[in-house]
Amino acid sequence: MALGGQMPALFGLAVSIAIGLLFLAGGVDQWRHRALLPGVIANYRLLPRRLIMPAARLLPAVEVATGAALLIGLRPLPALLGIALLLLFAGAMAINIARGRGHIDCGCGHGALRHPIGWPLVARNGALAALLALRLPVPPVFGAIDIATALASGVAITLLCLLFQSLAALAASPAHRR
Repeated sequence: MALGGQMPALFGLAVSIAIGLLFLAGGVDQWRHRALLPGVIANYRLLPRRLIMPAARLLPAVEVATGAALLIGLRPLPALLGIALLLLFAGAMAINIARGRGHIDCGCGHGALRHPIGWPLVARNGALAALLALRLPVPPVFGAIDIATALASGVAITLLCLLFQSLAALAASPAHRR
């Protein structure tokens, strides 16, 4: 296959690695701050009360499992689940923004940093879902250098996403407003 035909598939692999790492980091962070997660989920006001605790127990495990499956290259189910999760999160944020509740914490960052929801987060999740769709077609067989390139690119994308997420959370924090 010509290099031009491999580029979208290689980029899809890099994005899959990045999103896998983001899901792993998010799931582990939610597990570490599991006492806060039911409150974050309840703040969205989308689930009946009886489903909040089960959702709070299940979400970190689903994110970690999805992230791990994306990293080890299973497809297409992990990519479809990742797309579904990203669109679910985007939809929950969009509903609350439309309700005038843009002040609530997205729950997608460090547990100690509040990060209010907003249209940029909705767009970010939509864009990540669209990029993850690049992983759905059957990819070509990659050589070791391609896999190393995708891995390095995926880690770089992850670190940039986490950096921007942390900077946005810090900019929104009360300490920054003083």
